[in-house]
Amino acid sequence: MMAETGRVKLYHWEPNANSGKPMLTLFEKGVAFDSHYLDLLAFDQHQPAYLAVNPLGTIPAMTHGDRVLTESTAMMEYVDDAFAGPRLMPADPVDAWRVRWWMKFMDQWLAPSFSMIGWSVFVGPSVRQRDPAELDAAIERIPMPERRVAWRKAISGAFSEEEMTESRRRVASGIGLLEQALAQREWLGSDAYSLADINGFNLAYALPLSQPQLSNDTLTPNIMRWLRAIYARPATRACWALGRTDMARRVTILEGAAA
Repeated sequence: MMAETGRVKLYHWEPNANSGKPMLTLFEKGVAFDSHYLDLLAFDQHQPAYLAVNPLGTIPAMTHGDRVLTESTAMMEYVDDAFAGPRLMPADPVDAWRVRWWMKFMDQWLAPSFSMIGWSVFVGPSVRQRDPAELDAAIERIPMPERRVAWRKAISGAFSEEEMTESRRRVASGIGLLEQALAQREWLGSDAYSLADINGFNLAYALPLSQPQLSNDTLTPNIMRWLRAIYARPATRACWALGRTDMARRVTILEGAAA
């Protein structure tokens, strides 16, 4: 654990996906932080004030004293190492490998597919009704060209059927792998709650709502047990209380008890 070098400021959107990962880690570690909410749907992340913090205009970002940290999974590991509190990375090297394996799988293989589906059904329609000229100007302010392409595709509904089919295939495959792993142990990466569970929850919390035909108490009882156990944690409840949109309220589907 390194010495603290100042107060933490977290720049984030809703407490899910990438923003939720360092946010929930901070709550689990008991680290006080200043919350700076950025409305992704209003393109707050591309305004000059935030670009002065993170010139790439991606969310989330965190400052700790004079340090500026980006990339949500790396931020999780930084928080775990930098502060006192319960360790969220196992000491056992095999368990630590498994935690990192799951985080890499989530970030590079499964999350992009969840993101594509989410952008097509939520993000795009949420901003599509704005003035076209304002939208075009906002997109042109995005620093990263690949993000400009993604925003345009989401707003216009231009994800191809091949892209959507592959995303749905990956989601179904990922659900199968999660259910299999959680049948072997209580938590995803080891026998203790870890960063892998925080990472996975922020991606998969709404599975029974978004993919009810693939994830439910009958087909995936272990996933449902796991999601409910994380949702019941005080840190999770405190974290999700920072949500401001209907997206954050989707987590309440986990309040239902198993049949």
